Amino acid sequence: MPSISIKGKKMPESPIRKLVPYAEEAKKRGMKVYHLNIGQPDIPTPEVALNAIRNFSQKVVAYSHSAGVLSYREKLATYYKKHDIHITANDIIIGAGASEALLFAFQTIMDPGDEVIIPEPFYANYNGFAVNAGINVKPIYSSIETGFALPPIADFEKAIGPKTKAILVCNPNNPTGYLYNAEELEVLRQLVIKYDLYLIADEVYREFVYDGNKHYSCMHLKGIDDNVILIDSVSKRYSACGVRIGCMISKNREVMKTALKFAQARLSPPSFGQVAAEAAIDTPDSYFEEVLNEYLQRRSTVVEAINKMKGAFCPNPQGAFYVVARLPIDDSDKFCQWLLEDFNYQNQTVMLAPASGFYSSEGRGKDEVRISYVLNVDDLVHAMKALEEALKVYPGRTV
Repeated sequence: MPSISIKGKKMPESPIRKLVPYAEEAKKRGMKVYHLNIGQPDIPTPEVALNAIRNFSQKVVAYSHSAGVLSYREKLATYYKKHDIHITANDIIIGAGASEALLFAFQTIMDPGDEVIIPEPFYANYNGFAVNAGINVKPIYSSIETGFALPPIADFEKAIGPKTKAILVCNPNNPTGYLYNAEELEVLRQLVIKYDLYLIADEVYREFVYDGNKHYSCMHLKGIDDNVILIDSVSKRYSACGVRIGCMISKNREVMKTALKFAQARLSPPSFGQVAAEAAIDTPDSYFEEVLNEYLQRRSTVVEAINKMKGAFCPNPQGAFYVVARLPIDDSDKFCQWLLEDFNYQNQTVMLAPASGFYSSEGRGKDEVRISYVLNVDDLVHAMKALEEALKVYPGRTV
């Protein structure tokens, strides 16, 4: 039998999706499964985006420019201007989601064997993207005790070596919901200048910021225009995950010229996705106000419930729609599988994501889970009750 590639063997399973077969079996047994494992909002996609697809009138669904439809990129530049990010259409390459955009960035600025520093826990697929690009992740630990604040600058400097080419941050953060402030971003700016690094900023949750806080973009940092690469997406902003449209943004001409070659190699981004994404920019502010209010209620429901559970702890996140919670369990992978295979509370159970998959360091996250508060409040109340009851009877409980 022909062999599988080394890269294929290294490619990690998704901690978010690997338990799907167990959830499907639970549903076959008649169980109600509350899906808190994946960042798939139940918020309706804006009608303006859906109508653009419904009213599509071109006779041929053709390739677009490899960088994306020009009218979309020009309109996208006006969106960023509202956020005090001043770019042109030439600074943007549209990708099939932020995932492809980040792959373009990795492949553009790093050679096989090079390193990217990422505070952990981090979005699990970063590991997969790194394997795909042949690069290595150097994780820096951020602690639940600090709410997952940016690690000290000394920790970054210990990790920086001759192969280090970039620092990657997600702000607001997936999986923790932590919102990096201006002072923390200034620390990153100093590191980028001192060690001549790229700063990759995944800012797909920009709209989801709570409690009167402000989102600071890495594109706001002074004097490092050639170092910053912004990664963005319409998936969560407009609850349009399936249109698969994201983008890579940089003012560095050489970076964008090189990234375009990778974009050309895959021809063009999805046509209907760009139609929807361009129209979505006209989504009224009232949509986001309603969404924010809804997520605030959901956040409170989850955080308050978990912190009332014996032996559990959950920081109060300031952005995105995720929490990482510490639970009194021996192994989050075993616990999350047990919930689907062996647990039943009034014919209900909960699907969570083991936090171990959001760490690159072996052994971390064993007593932590990521929860996406993307369900309505009533469902979240039932889900938290099921989780509370599960912790009472889990055989691997530690407290």
